[in-house]
Amino acid sequence: MTPTLHFYTDPGEFLEAAGDHLAAEPVVNTVVATMAQRVAAGRAEGVEVPADDWWLVVRDASGAVVGAGMRTAPFPPRPPFLLPMPAEAAVALARVWHERGETVSAVNGALPAARDCAAEVARLGGGRVEVAQHTRLHELDALVPPAPVHGALTVAGEDDVDLVAAWFGAFMADADEQAGRPRGASAHEAPDRSDLLRRIRGGRVWFWTDEAGRPVHLTAANPPAFGVARVGPVYTPPEQRGRGWAGNAVAEVSRRLRADGTRVCLFTDQANPTSNRLYARLGFRPLVDMANLVVVPWLSGVSRPVSSRDMERYT
Repeated sequence: MTPTLHFYTDPGEFLEAAGDHLAAEPVVNTVVATMAQRVAAGRAEGVEVPADDWWLVVRDASGAVVGAGMRTAPFPPRPPFLLPMPAEAAVALARVWHERGETVSAVNGALPAARDCAAEVARLGGGRVEVAQHTRLHELDALVPPAPVHGALTVAGEDDVDLVAAWFGAFMADADEQAGRPRGASAHEAPDRSDLLRRIRGGRVWFWTDEAGRPVHLTAANPPAFGVARVGPVYTPPEQRGRGWAGNAVAEVSRRLRADGTRVCLFTDQANPTSNRLYARLGFRPLVDMANLVVVPWLSGVSRPVSSRDMERYT
């Protein structure tokens, strides 16, 4: 029997329905759990939730929750994010979108669910699935402190918001470049100043400062959801790289989070060997592979699948 799909527009109602499921595998479910709690908290403070945002609960024939997802990304093409779910549920989800006319041209999340869903989107709409980015979720096992460097970890203050915003904004473009992609190839949300201020006020943004007290690196973390905190972004300006700032900052942030009884995880881009080696040395172990997938449409009169660069020539 095909699993049933239940959509919610209220993140609080979604958490009531899916909370036990999310808590059972809190590291694997970190992205959806963190976002749901963040949006629910904002809604309680009067922050409006876009009308076309949704949260998904997948139930099997017995009524047990066997999967979850969301579509809350504010940046185009607003890719849904899927957690692990049965293959038939992932395929059924693509069919529901097609039936109700919901345009989906990218799917992110855990494999193989995201791939199964994107493949059905491509089959229904015409096109093929391409990988925009392969990511891997890691959890910290035994922390292995790196070789110490000069400086110290300091909590960012509200007066630092402009620098925090600049470094958050530079993070994705630099990450693309380090992974061999064109700068700006990865779609992402521009830093929201009010959100950054909330993170700063919550003590969840840190600088590594050098001996002169100057910020040379930034590490941030999300508030814990079901006992798990996700570290990121981790950013060092180009002129400060190769000096050990990142390793020491991530290690110290992780130590502090662990001291509060929180499990620690983070994502890496599988195309970036530098960051993968760094986190492996610190004691992070791979847990699940995820991907950002795009559905590339066929063009009328074109006999082959086309890339995004090809599309630019036709538009």
